[in-house]
Amino acid sequence: MRNNRRQFLKHLAGLGGVATMSAVPFVARAAAATNVKDIRLSSHDGYLRLVFDLDKSVDHSIFTLNKPERIVLDLKNTKMVHGMVDRVRANSMIRRIRSGVQNNDDLRVVFDLQHEVKPRSFILGPSAKSGHRLVLDLHTEKSNPAVTKETKPTKKQLRDVIIAIDAGHGGRDPGATGKKGTKEKTVTLQMAQRLQKKINQQKGMKAVLTRKNDRYMRLRDRIHKARDYHADMMISLHADSFPDPRARGSSVYALSVDGASSETAKLLAEKENAADMLFGDVNLAVEDEMVKEVLFDLSLTGNIQSSLDIGDEILKQIKHVNRVHKKQVQQAGFAVLKAPNIPSVLLEAAFISNPREEKNLKSSAHQKKVANAVSKGVANYFARKAPPGTWLSASAAEYKVRSGDTLGSIAKKYKTSIENLRARNAMYTSSLNAGQVLKIPVS
Repeated sequence: MRNNRRQFLKHLAGLGGVATMSAVPFVARAAAATNVKDIRLSSHDGYLRLVFDLDKSVDHSIFTLNKPERIVLDLKNTKMVHGMVDRVRANSMIRRIRSGVQNNDDLRVVFDLQHEVKPRSFILGPSAKSGHRLVLDLHTEKSNPAVTKETKPTKKQLRDVIIAIDAGHGGRDPGATGKKGTKEKTVTLQMAQRLQKKINQQKGMKAVLTRKNDRYMRLRDRIHKARDYHADMMISLHADSFPDPRARGSSVYALSVDGASSETAKLLAEKENAADMLFGDVNLAVEDEMVKEVLFDLSLTGNIQSSLDIGDEILKQIKHVNRVHKKQVQQAGFAVLKAPNIPSVLLEAAFISNPREEKNLKSSAHQKKVANAVSKGVANYFARKAPPGTWLSASAAEYKVRSGDTLGSIAKKYKTSIENLRARNAMYTSSLNAGQVLKIPVS
């Protein structure tokens, strides 16, 4: 049974999982797949209604999960265009929506909720101008004015994206130690604090630390901390070590559900995980152990592609600061990256066992360069893939740059600031190119 489950999860990882469903070739079956043509949201007194427009009827099931509150909708033998769920904006009931392929042909849609709701679903056949429809009503017992009226997102309704920064090791777990006595736990905390400061200077982003001082934390406690903050991303900071002092360079790692991308990645994961042998599954509040395991790993595989994407953006920036030890994002079974619903990466900033890099790791100037590089990578990722309901995902308009335009003139035209324009578009200079399309932030 467990081997079958792992094969199923490996397949999901290859498809991009729940968070980033990839287009997959359709294999002919006895019955052609149902297609989701559109998703519509409407507000009513005390409930929200989501309508899935279909090209034919569909068998479906629905169940709820709590801590955190979620609704899972499964549609048999169904396909949906990647990104369609992004049409539904975050609101007072729904925090975000994810979708993915299950059992090769089925569609799973997961609703991350703001609070507990009561779902009700039913199928409607064709009538007048409407075709087949699956209707999902989300009821709340409390009357919420924000639910009964659809409004355009305003500055007050939009939240910051949350980045959890995890300083590796700490307390009785010092991590690796350099020839000059530099402890990994010390430099990772210093880098984490500098990265937090840099990220918090950028509009629309907020950084939080899993540990703020020199204390030991179990790996699962770091994960719980990130979940408590409702983090949209988790970055774990470390310093590499190797017996040969000539080894040098930075590396970025993401989780793998099956094996490591290199023997080095495997050994490194074993070393990091050895610090906490008490790590266990995160409680998903599901009684059935088999269901719990599948849901846990499903959430992990659903975030792997997002983690690789984030890692790639960070790697592009970090190579301007330090030699890159691995030119691609590596994968291995790091326990600290197993945070359900949170894309996570692990950065080995440099080799503390290399005398020159040990010196850099202690340098405040070098630490600032690392913080700048990582924050740029994070900003570039969220400029493309910010979660719905965040300031970085919302746009009042789009503007195509013309010859002679400046950031100042565009900001003035749309009554916003140059700082906000830069933040919304992940820009680090004031230079513009004719034809460039800018997202105009909600002000």
